[in-house]
Amino acid sequence: MVTLREQVSYQEGQIVSKTLAQNGAVSITLFAFAKGEEISTHASGGDAMVTCLDGVGKITIDEEDFLLREGQSIVMPAGHPHAVRGEENFKMLLTVVF
Repeated sequence: MVTLREQVSYQEGQIVSKTLAQNGAVSITLFAFAKGEEISTHASGGDAMVTCLDGVGKITIDEEDFLLREGQSIVMPAGHPHAVRGEENFKMLLTVVF
């Protein structure tokens, strides 16, 4: 048994990631965003779900912003432009299904 948010640590000025599983059908990755760090706008070939494990993150999908807090999730549909930013320190679980 593991506590997911304990599997990645914050590092100032960085985004830390840890891949838990990856194959042709699915990718499961943990991220820890230091406050202010971001992944710029891009699109994915699969449907993606983000679950906030700690802190507050801003998820932008099709130029619409959503604030995600601990315990909340959001789906980013395949092919839609999206971005992720740590509004505070922010840990998330990203699951992508291809």
